[in-house]
Amino acid sequence: QVQVVESGGGLVQPGGSLRLTCAASGFTLDFYAICWFRQAPGKEREGVSCITSSDGKTTYADSVKGRFTISSDFAKNTVYLQMSSLKPEDTAVYYCGTTGLRDVTAIPIHLGQGTQVTVSS
Repeated sequence: QVQVVESGGGLVQPGGSLRLTCAASGFTLDFYAICWFRQAPGKEREGVSCITSSDGKTTYADSVKGRFTISSDFAKNTVYLQMSSLKPEDTAVYYCGTTGLRDVTAIPIHLGQGTQVTVSS
């Protein structure tokens, strides 16, 4: 059974950092692209970043480019999202999902339950 489980969210001050973790099970990371999505209250879900672990290639939404870094660990079957220079507008529920393409506009095939990130002083 394919499953992805997010963790690592929390409350952080503007300018701070957080690392989110996506633990995958039921498949290996080279089978799907893995993307991070987020949804803020009253807004549509948006793609943040994606990675294809087979070649290490990554993509980012313009809003997070230069501040967020996605990476993967094959041995742990885990994908990470390192978020730095966080802004209040980054506040959202962050989801990890499998996709067929390394594209932040891709529709997720499987999606986790989400982890809340709140950026506030």
